[in-house]
Amino acid sequence: MTTIKDIAKVAGVSITTVSRALNGYSDVNEKTRKKIMQVAKDLNYSPNTLARSLVMNKSKTIGLIVSGMTEANKKDNFTFEVLSGANDCISERDYDLVLFSTTTAKQREKTYSQLCRERRVDGAIVQGMKIDDPYLKEVIESDIPCVLIDIPIESDTVGYVTTDNVLGARKAVRHLIELGHKNIAMINGHNQAYVSIKRLEGYEKSLQEEGFPVNQSWILDGSFSEEKAYEQTLVLLRNHPEVTALFCASDLMALGAIKAAKALGMDVPRNLSVIGFDDILLSSYSTPQLSTVGQNIFQLGYQAANLLIDMLEVKTKSHVCILDTELIARESTCKAQNDQD
Repeated sequence: MTTIKDIAKVAGVSITTVSRALNGYSDVNEKTRKKIMQVAKDLNYSPNTLARSLVMNKSKTIGLIVSGMTEANKKDNFTFEVLSGANDCISERDYDLVLFSTTTAKQREKTYSQLCRERRVDGAIVQGMKIDDPYLKEVIESDIPCVLIDIPIESDTVGYVTTDNVLGARKAVRHLIELGHKNIAMINGHNQAYVSIKRLEGYEKSLQEEGFPVNQSWILDGSFSEEKAYEQTLVLLRNHPEVTALFCASDLMALGAIKAAKALGMDVPRNLSVIGFDDILLSSYSTPQLSTVGQNIFQLGYQAANLLIDMLEVKTKSHVCILDTELIARESTCKAQNDQD
């Protein structure tokens, strides 16, 4: 195996100069650096990353900790999109990525700090964790930097990336109001998710601004599950036939709601307009195609990785990144019946 001693001998420089050139130090002459890099390439030099990490006390490896990754999550593709975004950014910035899937049982066995130190990651991105998860306290109190996805906590070692969920929800409800709907219900996610709280806030604000009452019996918990949303929508529509439009806090729940409406013999969108949130791949393939508020899930992962590396390299003061949303009107929403010809 080629070593830096071999490179130094061929290049006619010291071992220290080779080491500093390969590690990107700025005090090496550019002509010398290019010569060293060419010699390293000619000799098929492959750096010992473990030895380098021990010397520099940095592994240039980021962990992605995903909580609650199960087969039920495969339809929305959320975790894969986050992973893809993070991987793209990390590759561009010459870091490596390690994926950790955690559960409550695993969290009892090892603390966040233990997990990161055993796997020699410099920092971690945390996705899918509930705001009341005891493990979250360990994460934010650790001295190992992390970036949370959709949990708004900021400190010297903690940052977060999220979507403007309030504005996104307002776009959805505003769309329904502009179509003439007044009786607008909501299927929300579970209340342990920050996005549920903010999307509910956006829903309520939009109704209040129009002078519409917020009817608590029209707000049901679909737990971000297609099956649960199906069940809750059946209950809603049977008890409240006056509802003409439905905002769902995720596309999966919106797909469940459409199934429920069809099971009751209702036409979507003529009898019930439905709009979701996320713009997952399935939303454009459903029948009818789902109107939704698009968030860039790939960018959630990309910006989380970018922010974390900036924190590790002390290149940023702000530890917060908030992404915008886009209203995507498709076939599942239309004018309220009393406004139709």
